[in-house]
Amino acid sequence: MALWGGRFSGKPADAVFALSQSIAFDWRLAPYDLRSSMAHLAVLENASHISKDDAQKIRKALKELMNEVASGKFLPISEDEDVHSCLERGLTEKLGTLGGSLRAGRSRNDQVTTDLRLFSIDHMLILAQTMTELIEVILNKASEYVNDAAPGFTHIQHAQPVSFGHEIAKHAHAFARDVDRINDWLYRTSVSSLGAGALSGSSLKLDPVYIAKNLGFERSFENSIDAVSDRDYVAEALFITSLIGVHLSRIGEEWTLLGSTEFSWAKIADEYSTGSSIMPQKKNPDMAELARGKTGRLIGNLMSVLAMLKGLPFAYNRDLQEDKEPLFDSLDTLTLVIPAISGMIATTDFDRVKMKSSAPTGFSLATEIADYLVRKNVPFAQAHESAGACVALCEKLSCELHELTDEQFAEIHASLEPSIREVLTVDGAIASRTTAGGTAPSQVLVQISDALKKTLDQRKEIARKSKAFSEMMGA
Repeated sequence: MALWGGRFSGKPADAVFALSQSIAFDWRLAPYDLRSSMAHLAVLENASHISKDDAQKIRKALKELMNEVASGKFLPISEDEDVHSCLERGLTEKLGTLGGSLRAGRSRNDQVTTDLRLFSIDHMLILAQTMTELIEVILNKASEYVNDAAPGFTHIQHAQPVSFGHEIAKHAHAFARDVDRINDWLYRTSVSSLGAGALSGSSLKLDPVYIAKNLGFERSFENSIDAVSDRDYVAEALFITSLIGVHLSRIGEEWTLLGSTEFSWAKIADEYSTGSSIMPQKKNPDMAELARGKTGRLIGNLMSVLAMLKGLPFAYNRDLQEDKEPLFDSLDTLTLVIPAISGMIATTDFDRVKMKSSAPTGFSLATEIADYLVRKNVPFAQAHESAGACVALCEKLSCELHELTDEQFAEIHASLEPSIREVLTVDGAIASRTTAGGTAPSQVLVQISDALKKTLDQRKEIARKSKAFSEMMGA
């Protein structure tokens, strides 16, 4: 059903209609469009633009249509241009010309962005809930390996020994920031655009503030032109989903490396691996690789919307039709990826013996020598030079640091006494790093406990907001 045409002498060309038609993807907005229509109906009734009797008939038809959309009884047809025209068709089939009454005082411009905000809030809350579950999985896995040593890396080179639980837990903190970003985004997005009309508001006695409250928004728009043209909330949501993808990709990269023959640290469960159609022996970390690969499309969706927005003048432009598919795709992609990665992490076993045996290799305890000298009041620059000389000697002799003799240590620096051997152990090096946030097991346990508490608080807050949203949608 067309929502325009009075000043046109003919129908759009088939090619024009095909290009304009968006029902194939914006049908997902139907529940939110119907809910915003209920709020709009209320202000039209309150302003006496629709009689109470007619409003009651329309309200009854809207509720019927809500149920029919939810059950799949009412669906788009090929002649529907978009979700708005489709639902108006549904109303007119029930009410005749009365079904077109809701168009008074609103435009598809303010209508669609209101719908999209509601959709986005709903689905970002779901994403946030899923994220807290992933964080909990990561922290539980980290807690299993708090007391297990492994090499820490910088530049993919052995750096210093760390608690492997500390290594795993770092991912939880990245995702916790993502959840914080979603909460910040929710505040900025909680702005109703309904009542802005096409761009300039309405001469009818509408009440945008009432509509905002009715739909559960924090506030109404402050500038009607901005209200219909703003898609910051879409771009920001896509930035958040992109960054979540980047964090998932880092896990994918690490699990792929750690499960390789060269590392042989990680044993990924069969349920989260795949095989080869030609090589019978293969067990591939495809979930990790897909997480890494799909991040490309998440970043691409963000770039697509930013490029679309960058040159739009004045108020609404039809370019904005291109805001939905990237957002839908990014949310759908994470809905697929996160449960698979959660399962992969939860069921992965790590080789404690192999990791610990690798921890001191690559002269990863050299910093302990420098710190030992600093505790003897040797300036760090000199201590660093002496530790480096110890490494150079080991490379020349093809031995490890702890294999140098007392005499060899003393020749490099007089303060390198036999007690240096007390710090040249993996367990001692890790246990000594008790500064806040450090890798000592005592610290890592505190970090995990604090992170679990924060995650629980986040989950409660998300549940509260989700409940409020669900109640609003069911009102």
